[in-house]
Amino acid sequence: MSYNTFVLIKAVVDDVRIDPKTGEPSVAGAKYKMDDISRNAVEEAVRIKEKHGGKASGIIFGDDYAGIVIKEALAMGLDEGFMIKGYRENDPRITAQIISKKLQETTWDLILMGYSSADSYTAQLPPRIARLLNRPLMGNAIKLELNERKARATLELEEFNALVEGELPVVVSVAQEINVPRIPTLLQIMAASRKPLKVETPSINYPDDYKVVSNIAPQSARKRIVYEDIAKGVEEISRVLKG
Repeated sequence: MSYNTFVLIKAVVDDVRIDPKTGEPSVAGAKYKMDDISRNAVEEAVRIKEKHGGKASGIIFGDDYAGIVIKEALAMGLDEGFMIKGYRENDPRITAQIISKKLQETTWDLILMGYSSADSYTAQLPPRIARLLNRPLMGNAIKLELNERKARATLELEEFNALVEGELPVVVSVAQEINVPRIPTLLQIMAASRKPLKVETPSINYPDDYKVVSNIAPQSARKRIVYEDIAKGVEEISRVLKG
């Protein structure tokens, strides 16, 4: 049986710099890359397509900087991509609403995404999307199997693993342990430019019930203490490490 899979991809800043004057992160001129766990989600979607057939599509937020990221996902084996432009905030409520609305316009069996992203690390998007779509969530999956209209996943929890099963369609967030992402070949990278990539700019209503007051990195400075007596230095370092 074939499956129609959508994978959510996050573009993150490759190297965040802190403005020494304001203490705020600066992304001016920064390069973007695919979030590591998004890469695992893409790999899992491609493996499902290779094993069962069907279609694997990717959705990404971002302006022009996200283009290179979604093209890498296409090179890894996705069939088509959707790039949603005009939204540069990082509010999981709005992100979930836009993605859910997009998914409600199509037919799908499986939604894959990373359990969290490397920049905001809120882990809110998977449960929010599952709730808006009124479908079950299999969170932090390290193994996923599909059989007819059922999905079976091994979920990594804090103290133990859980084996769960649910009827499709389902939403699955993956952990990095689920697979080892492939590296696209040169031919695959070249072929990716010929795959469908649709750019959309949805109308967005931003809520005004809260705002970001401050986004300042904590200050840290080394004391630069030098111990000429090695034994004394080791004793002091051990005391500090033990707390």
